[in-house]
Amino acid sequence: MLVKPSFKKRLLLTTLLSLSATQIFASNNSEQIPIGKLPEWVVPESYDLDFKIDPAQKGYTGKTTIHLKLAQAIDHIWIHGKSLMVKDVSITSAEGVKTKAKYEQASEVDGVSKIKFAKTLPAGQYQLVLDFNAAYDQQLDGIYKIEFEGKPYVMTQMEAISARQSFPSFDEPRFKTPFNIRLTIPSKYSGFANTQQTSEQADKSGWKTLSFAQTKPLPTYLLALAVGPWQLQKGPDIGATSWRKQPIQLRGIAPDAKAEKMQHALSETPAILKTLEDYFAFGYPFDKLDLLAAPDFAAGAMENPGLITFRDYLMLLDKDSPVSFVQNSFNVNAHELAHQWFGDVVTMPWWDDLWLNESFATWMQSKITQKLHPEFNADLERITDTADAMKSDSLVSVRRIRQPILSNADIQTAFDGITYQKGAAVLNMFESYLGEEKFKQGVRNYINKHQYGNATANDLISALAEQSGQGERFTRAMKSFLDQPGVPLINTALQQEDNKVFLNVKQSRYLPVGSKGDARSLWGVPLCVRYEVPNAGSKVQCELVDQAETKIELKGASLGSWYIPNADAAGYYQFSLPQKEFTRLTAATEKLSNTEQLAYAYAISAAFNHGDINLLAVVDAAKKFANSNSRQISTALFSQLSTIYRHVLKTEAEREHFRKVLANLYLPKLNQLGYVSKTGEPAEDSLWRSELVRFLALDIQVSEVRTQLLKQSDALFAQKQLNFAQVTPELLPTILAVRVQEKGQLAFDRLSGELQRVTQPTQRLAILTALGSANQEATRQQARQLILNPRVKVGEVHTVINSINNYGDEQGGLWSWFKVNHDAVFDRLGKSSAGRFPAMFSGAACSQQKAAQLNDFFAPRTKELVGVERGLKQTKERIQLCESLVAKQDGSIVQQLKL
Repeated sequence: MLVKPSFKKRLLLTTLLSLSATQIFASNNSEQIPIGKLPEWVVPESYDLDFKIDPAQKGYTGKTTIHLKLAQAIDHIWIHGKSLMVKDVSITSAEGVKTKAKYEQASEVDGVSKIKFAKTLPAGQYQLVLDFNAAYDQQLDGIYKIEFEGKPYVMTQMEAISARQSFPSFDEPRFKTPFNIRLTIPSKYSGFANTQQTSEQADKSGWKTLSFAQTKPLPTYLLALAVGPWQLQKGPDIGATSWRKQPIQLRGIAPDAKAEKMQHALSETPAILKTLEDYFAFGYPFDKLDLLAAPDFAAGAMENPGLITFRDYLMLLDKDSPVSFVQNSFNVNAHELAHQWFGDVVTMPWWDDLWLNESFATWMQSKITQKLHPEFNADLERITDTADAMKSDSLVSVRRIRQPILSNADIQTAFDGITYQKGAAVLNMFESYLGEEKFKQGVRNYINKHQYGNATANDLISALAEQSGQGERFTRAMKSFLDQPGVPLINTALQQEDNKVFLNVKQSRYLPVGSKGDARSLWGVPLCVRYEVPNAGSKVQCELVDQAETKIELKGASLGSWYIPNADAAGYYQFSLPQKEFTRLTAATEKLSNTEQLAYAYAISAAFNHGDINLLAVVDAAKKFANSNSRQISTALFSQLSTIYRHVLKTEAEREHFRKVLANLYLPKLNQLGYVSKTGEPAEDSLWRSELVRFLALDIQVSEVRTQLLKQSDALFAQKQLNFAQVTPELLPTILAVRVQEKGQLAFDRLSGELQRVTQPTQRLAILTALGSANQEATRQQARQLILNPRVKVGEVHTVINSINNYGDEQGGLWSWFKVNHDAVFDRLGKSSAGRFPAMFSGAACSQQKAAQLNDFFAPRTKELVGVERGLKQTKERIQLCESLVAKQDGSIVQQLKL
């Protein structure tokens, strides 16, 4: 853009007046490297990105052209860049004056670089050009390369902060700009980006250049590319709607010869998309929709607009795919498509509001799934997720939903159950309190007001508060769940005054037995109580409880009424009742909805961890729920029962008695379902069978179940080449695990050899689960080595580690192995994953001795390992709480349980 002469004179005068101060600023060597947010005096306005990518090579070349604005005169700028070899840098003014510049890596760890100009530049519009090359990442970040079935592929994962290692950029979510992308690639390969391809130009040297339409304003973390021998699968047409005039081009992208297996996922997509459009009253905002099945991927999926990427097992489905994977495919697809509005159209300006992306997508996926596939029971799965979140949220070391983000470590550790499941549960609670229609209108207003821009939590809360009619009180209540950690504990008791029945309510922070936390916390809790009205069924009464103590009138109740202080299981809080009132609730559980029964079951588990009840009470509750007609309710206490079996019970005699009690509870249902799937059986039967078999065979080692599974594996292993398709898909991981545990080295070697041949994703995960379950010392050692084995994909390593921790490593051997091999582990998994390392490699630790060992190893490495400080604190606290729980309980009382 040319600048008018009169403006040029004013600009020159302003520049001269401020030059001396600017020179002082520029020469100040004490200026700190901005490892958090970049300075605000430079703003990118658009990018032109040119990449030359050959998947057969070890790296690529690129050219980044950034159209930017300098808000003040300056002789340098800060930019993001990491492990890039920048060859040439220049900056050109709007008048066409070109200035040479120098690129310096200021902080390799944080990916912050400094660009020094040959002279001080005045404020104004500029074009910054950087030529660079870089190696493909080996840890599934940024622009990375993978080999699959002997063929090379290149793809991307930019979130959270890996765009900076892919190209020089302003790698913060507040910088939303349009992008123009060009890919120069070998002619034999296909190339994809966020938008539709607009042209293709081939040269005579075997290369072609693909140009793509300019994107809508996007942050760098949403950029996506894919190059290689990908195969396309056309999806069903998504026609125009009242919210969108143009039809959408839907395609599947998969590794060579795999795309046909994407048909199921593609067929589900139009209904998800149209349901989202109806909810937001806003048409799908991008010019195409590609779903890509990645052969190796660190995340579950990524919401890149126009090019959503998924782990292959979520997309490559057929008639033999386990039911759980088919359902998970739908859930994750709904999650990523919800992001197209929450995250892509409206983006948080900084990572402290990541919850606006992930909490909303998690909450919305449940709504979409419940509407389109009610048989998936998303309403019950939501309660299970909430219970998991509350367990994490009971730690003193836990982060809050809107955690201040000061460094890359804070960014990397923000992707956890607090951001996803807790945030979703809080949204569900306030939606239930506000009413679905009012909540929806608030969301619509928020999206429309901030479309293609940035917005904060305050913007959303303001939109919802306007619908609530409660103004500042609603705002304070919602912020109380966002801006402080922890789970409210609601203590209730009935009392009568003047012939009226009231519920006395006290709130504090829920803390497990042994916690060193302070229980004095206060929330604005939308409390909804379902209570019995004699001879008239039940009623629901809701109040916003924002005082430490209050009372609520229950009209029509009596002092003998049963009640549950979490109607419809919509609340994000634990609750506790006096013993008599708890007993009445227990007797009335059949009168509760399935969601309320499930919340009640998890309240039993919370009471055990709080130290209020002993293991006998947990088993009594298990007996009550075992015969439920709901899988989720029947199996709700499995995790708690496993913890008791593994940690509280000290002798084999205690475990054997406990095993017999639980077998008597759960074997009748398994025998009813059988060990082999039946043609046309409900999906729930398949999932129920799988959960029962895994719990009985692996968690508590019931010999009768293991014998049945071993018989099935005998037929499988009698074949020259294992045909996994002949085994009930949902049971395959457990059948193979039992085989490895019972048959040892021979079974381990046979399955390990199959990793060379098998490429089907769910079968590979079953094999790796089984190998990780090895329980003999020789095979345990070999299982640990799989973590570093190149036959195991980087994205599969966590499956091995989880299996070792859950089923194969009782003596802490994984920790000893890790201490010897940690450098190789860091190289394989990347130090950006380090926040998870303490939990991953501490296994089932439940003693302060183990916690001390963790501390001795990781504490000196907190600067080297991004995010490990928080991960270490939380893991040490979990271990301490486990030890306190064990000390509180007397395992010997298990003998009082009748068979």
